[in-house]
Amino acid sequence: MAYFVYLMASKRSGTLYLGVTNDLARRAHEHRSKRNIGFTSRYGVDRLVWYEQFEDVRDAIDREKVLKKWRRAWKIKLIEDMNPEWKDFYEGLS
Repeated sequence: MAYFVYLMASKRSGTLYLGVTNDLARRAHEHRSKRNIGFTSRYGVDRLVWYEQFEDVRDAIDREKVLKKWRRAWKIKLIEDMNPEWKDFYEGLS
């Protein structure tokens, strides 16, 4: 099974949300459809702009914990290294 650490954004250099999931397409859809009332729906965080895949859930959780401690500028650099245009990767998920 695959596990993902991912970053959602409201817009380029906008509000960021970091999470972990075992179903990236489903989770991104939940953020986009604002199914759950909370941070992402309140701040319009609905664009999947970065993710990493792991085979072990513990590795994914450990990576998420590390990234949560990062400064915002480091997270933006991480996004821009993978996705310089800040494209929404949701459309490419199956």
